[in-house]
Amino acid sequence: MLAILLQEVGSNLSVAYMGAAIGAGLAAIGAGIGIGRIGGSAMEGIARQPEASGKIQGAMLIVAAFVEAVALFGAVISLLVALK
Repeated sequence: MLAILLQEVGSNLSVAYMGAAIGAGLAAIGAGIGIGRIGGSAMEGIARQPEASGKIQGAMLIVAAFVEAVALFGAVISLLVALK
């Protein structure tokens, strides 16, 4: 009986590890896509209006920080799931 219980707990733990790894990977992929789109759009905006490059760069850096914060939050939650 104990062996069956331990096998079931080990199986659930491995599923938790796999879910945490997938979650951290998706957070990293999402951050990469977000930063890429922000950078591309900012470069397009600067190409269209070079005189507004300072404002565009400032807004781009703020939004990029928010995207990275969300990705970091996703990675922390994944670690919490893995270590629980």
